[in-house]
Amino acid sequence: MSSWSRFHKIAILSLGAVGGGFAYYQINNTRNEKKYSVFNSWTTNFTPSVKWDKNWDHCAPESIVKPPRPDNPEDENRYNEEIEKAKSKATRHLILIRHGQYNIEGTTDNERILTELGKQQAALTGQRLASLDIKWDLLVKSTMTRAQETANIIAKHLDENIEVKDCQMIREGAPIPPEPSVGHWRPEPRQFFQDGARIEAAYRRYFHRAPPSQTKDTYTLLVCHANVIRFFVCRALQFPPEGWLRISLNHGSITWISITPSGNVVLRCLGETGHMDPKYISSRNFCPPQPKHPR
Repeated sequence: MSSWSRFHKIAILSLGAVGGGFAYYQINNTRNEKKYSVFNSWTTNFTPSVKWDKNWDHCAPESIVKPPRPDNPEDENRYNEEIEKAKSKATRHLILIRHGQYNIEGTTDNERILTELGKQQAALTGQRLASLDIKWDLLVKSTMTRAQETANIIAKHLDENIEVKDCQMIREGAPIPPEPSVGHWRPEPRQFFQDGARIEAAYRRYFHRAPPSQTKDTYTLLVCHANVIRFFVCRALQFPPEGWLRISLNHGSITWISITPSGNVVLRCLGETGHMDPKYISSRNFCPPQPKHPR
């Protein structure tokens, strides 16, 4: 096979810079003549594999307002006025924080406390959030010890007037059987049945567009757990929820999701830990070294 020319190599590399789209590179070799043709996948009978559900939170104005009566033209004015009143006017920002590293050797939740590294991670995340100069409206804490400790450290860096709430619904759990499955983590089916309903209910509580009465953007902090955050991300973006375990999150990481007035969802960052020096970054929990017994 003849080697590629420098021009051909550059042309192929350039495809990745055109809109980030996929491209098919076709080579026809007939009578020693090479013909090159490029087709973007979205220009050839493109059909979305999954369409965006505009009424995912059941808050779209058209789903709330009674439709106009076809036999009464004047009712159209009433319908249009109520549609305008039912429209969201502000953006809801949800900032999801994973707790810091903790000791997994504890036999109860109360014993699974943050390690020294976990406390440093929480402090660094609190400093990062404070530096954004945002008026935080609400801080919601999972009731598990490691999330409580993380949230309390973060709160020291924020406005003391921020509203703080505990929430049992965002405790760690098994939201849905993952696909593909992993061999080292196989909860009982009953655990998915119990935890999944709770975590799904938490998603529906916090993920929705702003009500029409809200006129300013809001910023809510949720300090919780990796499984919960990963499931929330998949659900919010309308990705297959069973893909949640394909996402990895560092301790003390920041995941930012915005819900616009139209109901569109924007993932602004996922598992961000750029505010930490590499020596402070971890994703696995701490297991204390076992003492060596003499032979």
